[in-house]
Amino acid sequence: MTTVALLGNPNTGKSTLFNELTDKYATVGNWTGVTVEKKLGTIKHSQVDVVDLPGVYSLNPITKDETVVTQYLLHNHPDLILNVTNANQLKRNLLLSIELLEFGTPVIIALNMIDDLKRSGHYYNFETLSENLGCGIRATNARSKEGLQQLREELVRSDSPTINQPLQLNYPFMINQAIRQASQALIADYGYPQKFARWLVIQFMNKNKVVRDYATHHQLTPLLNQQRYYDAQDFEDDIFQTRLAFIEDTLKAARQTLSTTTHVELTAKIDQWITHPLLGLPVFIGIFYLMFKLSFDWVGTPLSDTLDAFLSGPLSTGAAHWLTSIGAIPLLRSLIVNGLIAGVGGVLVFIPQIFVLFACISILEDSGYMARAALVTDRIMQLIGLNGKAFIPLIIGFGCNVTGIMAARTIEQPNERLITTLISPFMSCSARLPIYSLFVAAFFPHNQALIVLSIYFLGIIVALLMAKVYQILFKVKENTVFIVELPQYHIPRLDVIWHGTWDKGKGFIKKAGTIIFAGTVLIWLLSNLGPTGLVTSIDHSFSAQLGKLIQPLFAPIGIFSWQAISALFTGILAKEVITSSMMVLFHTGSQAGLIALIGQYFTPLSAYSLLVFILFYVPCFATIGTIKSETGSGKWALYSVVSSFIIAYALSFIIYQIGILFI
Repeated sequence: MTTVALLGNPNTGKSTLFNELTDKYATVGNWTGVTVEKKLGTIKHSQVDVVDLPGVYSLNPITKDETVVTQYLLHNHPDLILNVTNANQLKRNLLLSIELLEFGTPVIIALNMIDDLKRSGHYYNFETLSENLGCGIRATNARSKEGLQQLREELVRSDSPTINQPLQLNYPFMINQAIRQASQALIADYGYPQKFARWLVIQFMNKNKVVRDYATHHQLTPLLNQQRYYDAQDFEDDIFQTRLAFIEDTLKAARQTLSTTTHVELTAKIDQWITHPLLGLPVFIGIFYLMFKLSFDWVGTPLSDTLDAFLSGPLSTGAAHWLTSIGAIPLLRSLIVNGLIAGVGGVLVFIPQIFVLFACISILEDSGYMARAALVTDRIMQLIGLNGKAFIPLIIGFGCNVTGIMAARTIEQPNERLITTLISPFMSCSARLPIYSLFVAAFFPHNQALIVLSIYFLGIIVALLMAKVYQILFKVKENTVFIVELPQYHIPRLDVIWHGTWDKGKGFIKKAGTIIFAGTVLIWLLSNLGPTGLVTSIDHSFSAQLGKLIQPLFAPIGIFSWQAISALFTGILAKEVITSSMMVLFHTGSQAGLIALIGQYFTPLSAYSLLVFILFYVPCFATIGTIKSETGSGKWALYSVVSSFIIAYALSFIIYQIGILFI
């Protein structure tokens, strides 16, 4: 098997290229940190494995995900490196390319987004680039699949790639002398190959923390003994200036001018409004409002109603008749019809709304807007001591808090990363959408999008306020600089939208067959069993006893129904289970039936209070586990559980108690 390592800067289309080359879909986005773990794939009908590594600007890592790349090169030996670059941003992208070329493994540089380069009115002579860099140059456009077939064929043909010499820049005399002396010692004393030894020395001189840890672990005395000398001579700056000068000379020699187009100018004109200091935030809110209108009013809800009519009608009735005809016992019929079909089906009816929402998010990602959203919110984040990079995990958290917390690895400063991790569960993930949909349909039929939007933005506001509190408590004085590329706008591709929607939404369907299924069975058992065994009245069940026991605690926030209280407990397992639990506990098999029943126990005010409580109270088990894993401490996971419940209860209490004063 041949191994190809896929490397490149963030926002170069690397993940899209990986998906196209391997016929395997991975997460695609327009911001740093989408790929936080290496992904594996195989080029179809070949023996070529492709390793998709996190997007990095340099092999000298700052964040956790960037460390993965340098560690991979230190401990693995790919046969070929495919370096994906943004053809329109080559000056910066080639800084990483030089580090890869110095590594010595054969390299192919893919000039991706070649269409953006052409629109800018420039082009490059590939022969000149290839000659100066000493590697193959290929033009690609992963979005339109331009050049991908030729690149795929070349990668497949390279089963035994020719071993080429590493790029050797003309560094200043003292640096070259130090490189030669240290690398010869590594070759003689440790048996390292010449190209790897030279690369190690350069990276060590360049103050690469991972390489220096590697040198310490392996007791590489030729490097460790010279560390003070290297640092005193400030070789790091000289290395950077030499590389930059080489890049500028190479691009100047290869650059060609084409006739200009208006696409770049159009992007700039749109950005004058989209990223405007005053108008950017209202535009951001307006876009999200439109997204919720599509999901909850115009498209998602009608489709959900149609699916609900099928599940609660023909499917439920047909299943009941069939079970009766085969002589199934009443208890089994109740479990299947009133438990599984009513519970799991009660969650599945919200799939259209969830998929419409995720389709909207995929459109925003593929069009290039999400990078602008991070830039716009950066101004707000600066007020609380963070930056737009911290807002990216929060946006990702709209899909799932788990992936949002994992995306916080891209934040350099440990305290900033911890703060982002702690506030991420306040983002309203897709698991909460079914319960939102249920209650807004019941109590706010004419303002569904507005109510859901208010819940989402309440989560953001509370997250930002808590971030400011943590900044003061943790004494965060310095925050990192936020750098984000603003890609040119694109017309979203249907296949990318579909893959993005499916990738985000498939987890919801998987949960329906696992966690939601298990939770539904559990709540059915608790609602049919009591201290004396099987019960004929749900009022004597374990669920009823538990709900009634703590009912006084929830009364001040407007929750008087023991059924709703019992359902909240199952939400700790997974938030989606709340809806299926209510279906079982209220003994109804349809969304319409449940809406009618909860109307007897709630008012619009108490319903909104409940939604706020669900937004903030205890994170699900998966999120709690991720917090423990990412922080390395069970104490922070426990703190997140306790603090979330206190915040949820306090806000719901304030909303309900103030609200009843005006009723």
